[in-house]
Amino acid sequence: MAQAIIAGGCFWCVEAVFRQLAGVSEVESGYIGGTLPNPTYKQVCGGDTGHAEAIRVTFDPAALSYGDLLDVFFATHDPTQLNRQGGDIGTQYRSAIFPLDEAQRAEAEAAITRNAAHWPAPIVTTIEPLAPWYPAEDYHQDYWVGEGQRNPYCLAVIPPKLAKLKKGFAEKMKG
Repeated sequence: MAQAIIAGGCFWCVEAVFRQLAGVSEVESGYIGGTLPNPTYKQVCGGDTGHAEAIRVTFDPAALSYGDLLDVFFATHDPTQLNRQGGDIGTQYRSAIFPLDEAQRAEAEAAITRNAAHWPAPIVTTIEPLAPWYPAEDYHQDYWVGEGQRNPYCLAVIPPKLAKLKKGFAEKMKG
């Protein structure tokens, strides 16, 4: 098994997409890239800690490559928006990749180049150094499966992301 850490806006929305992929065994929402140890959701949402809302994906590289995972990432959020995704604004919603090693860093650079042609504006996704990972509070985990399907924000944002996933990556989805 391998892991990947990515940030693409609200972690509820990113988590919902990656849970659908074949080869993914776990998706954990959390915080990374900031200065405050053990931040809370409220602190991160305030935008002063430097953390990004992110997900840590555990996957089987024999079923889903890291490159494929990054291609899904670039197809299901807008990597051209600096420090925001739609109505979510602030550095905590930035588009970022946190490679776990040099091979992932090289693949992240290649994925940015490979996916740039799909966007009308430059990709602003950052490749950031690995930093301490802080799992989000329990109520954020599996949010879409539980509370999210009753949350108007999630109902507006997540189904279009899932439609993009199905349109471009149906063969990579769980059966």
